[in-house]
Amino acid sequence: MEARASAKYLRGSAQKARLVIDMIRGKNVNQALAILRYTNKRAALGIEKCVKSAIANANEAAEKANIAVDPDELWLKAAYVDRGPTKNRRRVRPAPQGRAYRERRHFCHITILVSSDKQDVVKAGGKSGAAAPVVSRRAKRGGAAAAPRAKHVAPKTEGAGKVSAKGSSEPGDTEAVVSKAANEKKPGKTASKLGKVLRRKKTEE
Repeated sequence: MEARASAKYLRGSAQKARLVIDMIRGKNVNQALAILRYTNKRAALGIEKCVKSAIANANEAAEKANIAVDPDELWLKAAYVDRGPTKNRRRVRPAPQGRAYRERRHFCHITILVSSDKQDVVKAGGKSGAAAPVVSRRAKRGGAAAAPRAKHVAPKTEGAGKVSAKGSSEPGDTEAVVSKAANEKKPGKTASKLGKVLRRKKTEE
């Protein structure tokens, strides 16, 4: 058994009303009314009236169809908010230097659907029970994107760690090359200038 109720042209924006609707969607009507009663939001009052109206509509529909429905077993099957018009609710607020700021005061429409059917918790894959592991978008696409990336490991050579008598390292010996480059110091600019001056003095003598 399902029943619907809607509240139209409520003051406030749809974005702010959705913050309250998201808290009660899918819950029992008693839990939803308790949440709305102690929610410090302007939209909570209008949403509470809409929920009570949906419960009353469900009782009336059950009496007409000669069906016994317990109001405590009703739950919110659907709840959503639509944006209303802003016509004739535009205001102008004074601003510095003779300017004016426009204000658009919004309306919103709330729709709530209650149901007395049993609430089935359906997990991923259509099976109720243990939750399925979260799968990333890349894995869902399949193919090469889903394959795990292999870690790149540098190949080990047989001659690693060996240095020839001349001081040149073999292709596989990376540590020797690094240490050799660190030990070799190139003369700076000052050293090269000093060398030129000494050469000139020797030639003059």
